[in-house]
Amino acid sequence: QVQLVESGGGLVQAGGSLRLSCAASGRTFSSYTMGWFRQAPGKEREFVAAINRGGYNTYYEDSVKGRFTISRDNAKNTVYLQVIGLKPEDTAIYYCAAGLDWGPMAGVELSYDIWGQGTQVTVSS
Repeated sequence: QVQLVESGGGLVQAGGSLRLSCAASGRTFSSYTMGWFRQAPGKEREFVAAINRGGYNTYYEDSVKGRFTISRDNAKNTVYLQVIGLKPEDTAIYYCAAGLDWGPMAGVELSYDIWGQGTQVTVSS
């Protein structure tokens, strides 16, 4: 089974950028849809972005379109989330997740069976 480890979070000023990485162990990484979710303090965890197994289809939550870019490198067993134009409201723990569904279900938390432990992103104003 795949295990996921996120990295790349940190403290950044508003307007700044980060690249989050999620490294997967195991040889079946390319079999999974990969997603990024985030949980802000006092809020429910929410969907951010997803990418299909081959990396050629992506899906974003409306508020991050144009600022966040999800990509994957199956040869490196890694999925990335490039974030630009960060806002204080982007402050959250960011989680990557692996699942088997694509299509409309890619934005649903219950579609994902494997989760990383998260990386903190803090955006100062």
